[in-house]
Amino acid sequence: MSSGTLASPGTEPLGPVPPPVRRRRARRTLLLLALVCVLPVLASYFMFYVWQPQGRVNNGELLSLTPLPQSGLSGLGGQPVLTRGELEGRWTLVVAAPAACDAACARALYVSRQARIAQAKEMERVGRLWLVSDGVEPPADRLPGASVADELRIARADAAWLATLPQWAPGTIHLVDPLGNVMMRFDDQADATVAARALTKDLQRLLKYSALGRGGRP
Repeated sequence: MSSGTLASPGTEPLGPVPPPVRRRRARRTLLLLALVCVLPVLASYFMFYVWQPQGRVNNGELLSLTPLPQSGLSGLGGQPVLTRGELEGRWTLVVAAPAACDAACARALYVSRQARIAQAKEMERVGRLWLVSDGVEPPADRLPGASVADELRIARADAAWLATLPQWAPGTIHLVDPLGNVMMRFDDQADATVAARALTKDLQRLLKYSALGRGGRP
């Protein structure tokens, strides 16, 4: 019996790993990585919509998950091109409205800003996006300031992006999850303070049940 041809009991034979084995290992690794990314969001949905303590009411309307398009959008106000990938890893509040930004639009931008600020130390886990729905430039007084609280992404919307926002209107706020899916809608309310409180409560619960974005963006 020649030496070096048999492996010791309980050990694998030495030599190159066959291609089918490598492919199976690669697929398992990809599946595990996908689960690591998806499970925190699924857990937050379960805690938010399925396991609800008695008497708790959601303020926003749950939507069928709709992924944002992969296409890029032109940034406005001196901002760079916006892609879906930029939004991933954060919960994003989206307002779609013409550049003139009427009272309903201004109210939605204010509500999204106040709800984000109200998250305090978790504020960086929440983003804001204004999708300008026409071909006009936004007025200077609607452009974001230099403070962290005023952080607002502005981009020129196209038909594909607007199609992912059900029943969008200048005063409506849509919530996009950290995987880039539109998942919730908050309709316009005349009382901006009441609207901001309602949005704040829903955001707080989602941030509590989802670990995505904790400690900075991935």
